[in-house]
Amino acid sequence: QVRLVESGGDLVQVGGSLRLSCAASGFNVTLWNIGWFRQAPGKDLEGVSCISKWDGSTTGTTYADSVKGRFTISRDYVQNTVYLQMNSLKPEDTATYHCARQWANGLDLRHSAYGSWGPGTQVTVSS
Repeated sequence: QVRLVESGGDLVQVGGSLRLSCAASGFNVTLWNIGWFRQAPGKDLEGVSCISKWDGSTTGTTYADSVKGRFTISRDYVQNTVYLQMNSLKPEDTATYHCARQWANGLDLRHSAYGSWGPGTQVTVSS
């Protein structure tokens, strides 16, 4: 059974850092593209970052413009977990963060490209 569980969300001050974890079970995270999304109250779901499956030589990543240079996505194949390191946090980063498994090939930040989702973890950035 495919399962994704996020953790690491917290209340943090502006400029602080957090590392979110997405623990996967029922499949190997190196064989699938995995994305991070976020949803703030009253706003649409926003694609944050995606890491491509391992093709034997390279791993691709992509980021939303709003987080480029501040967030880094990575993967640990031993832990079967994908991480999102978030630095220089801003109040506008406040949201529930979800990870998801992409059902298609190609790095994609559209939520319609994802078929399995975790329940989310709350990140709150206070000013």
